Amino acid sequence: MSRVHIVTDSAATIEPAIAERLDITILPLTVRIDNEDYQDGTELDHEELLLRMAHDRVHPKIVGPTVGEFRRVYNRLMRRTDQIISLHSSASLSLVCREAQKAAREFLGRCDIVVMDSETLSLGLGILVQEAAQLARQSVPLGAIVRQMRGLIRRIYVVLVTETLDYLEHSGLISPSQAILGTMLGIKPFLAIEEGKIIPMEKVRNRDRAIDKLAEFASEFSYIERIAILQSTPYPTEKTKILRERLELIAPDHEFPILLYGPLLASHIGPDGMGLVVYEGTSKEALPR
Repeated sequence: MSRVHIVTDSAATIEPAIAERLDITILPLTVRIDNEDYQDGTELDHEELLLRMAHDRVHPKIVGPTVGEFRRVYNRLMRRTDQIISLHSSASLSLVCREAQKAAREFLGRCDIVVMDSETLSLGLGILVQEAAQLARQSVPLGAIVRQMRGLIRRIYVVLVTETLDYLEHSGLISPSQAILGTMLGIKPFLAIEEGKIIPMEKVRNRDRAIDKLAEFASEFSYIERIAILQSTPYPTEKTKILRERLELIAPDHEFPILLYGPLLASHIGPDGMGLVVYEGTSKEALPR
């Protein structure tokens, strides 16, 4: 029996060298902006997109990869494997999972393809994909990898705050009246990704309180294996520096990489967001208090 092959999409944050070493296939997202389509990673630069969104308030939409693109990838991989795990960004946030599932049904009886909804994105998806690929390299059976991934999905957390509300309104996460009132009062929603959906959790009134909420969330964990800051610029901002200082008190032995979030998350929260991705891991060792 051939080894399991891992497929994902470019909403995953994973180093190219790691993806190559672990033989992970990454399909680029197709992003539609003003009726023009761009391939994520080659035709679309994340920093430029976020700057354009901030300036022109354009609304990117994820329109691919499509069934046809998944079909071509699965056909190519069938030449060397009959087992595929296609692990993708949250099905509640884009059509990617659904397109993969449609394509996978065409291979019934020829190739065992399991399409999984990660219920996350960015580093969260990247962690899952990397863990799955490492298990595949160890020749772990497909069913065992799927069970392991289902357990790890519950250990990945994403929380966010955003400065402006128009993109949340456009995505249907808040009503037009909530957007107007929130903008008038300077309210910044504290959001969490739960079961793949972006959920407004609380309201905070100013930037300092938003940073407090992010730090408080990190402090709730007794153990953190990996943690990263999501933001809309590739360099540390004043807000990021303050948050990082707070996090260093909570988890002094950790690094806190700053990750530029991509078009999928940007399409829902806009170009003014900041957040945390926390991977709880499986160790029982507690953080120092």
